[in-house]
Amino acid sequence: MTKLQELKQRLRPGQVYRREDLAKWSNAVDRHLKQLRDDGTLTKLAGGLYYRPKKTAFGTAPAADEKLVETFLKDGRFLLASPNAYNALGVGTTQLYNETVVYNHKRHGRFELGGRSFDFRVKPHFPKTLSKEFLLVDLVNNLDRLAEDRVAVLGRVKERAETCDRQRLERSVRDYGSVRAKKFFAQALVDGAMRHAA
Repeated sequence: MTKLQELKQRLRPGQVYRREDLAKWSNAVDRHLKQLRDDGTLTKLAGGLYYRPKKTAFGTAPAADEKLVETFLKDGRFLLASPNAYNALGVGTTQLYNETVVYNHKRHGRFELGGRSFDFRVKPHFPKTLSKEFLLVDLVNNLDRLAEDRVAVLGRVKERAETCDRQRLERSVRDYGSVRAKKFFAQALVDGAMRHAA
């Protein structure tokens, strides 16, 4: 068996690899990478990032965002989010955005990976999964980036905040809120409490 065949046997469909991962199994990594790309075994996603395509009944599946981001960052600690998720909150956002936000501890900036756009933002803290409470806080944090009428959206966020689990919302505001978000939700929660008391 040739070194190229040995390398090919290690590559799993649906997996994303860095050049340095492949260099461990190859004695001529750049030549082998060229051969593997030429014969369709690997697809180049970005500089130093490669994908072993996975065949499905509908053709070739793209690399999963999670695998792509984890391999790119060399770190499993990140949260994928999208401004599109705000649309499910019922606060009047309807725009669709063609970008995935990646909260992480290592990289900052916009990167094209596998033909898709990712906005990497370094944050000291973020939850493991998206929750309604986190998304409300995140929306207020990112209000300036949205195309919607901000005053109308904030009015609806205030209403939605009253229907949230108050403790979970307060925790999300404390852990993930910007200065503006902290002020906004402090006032919203006071207003809500006064309305309920009346």
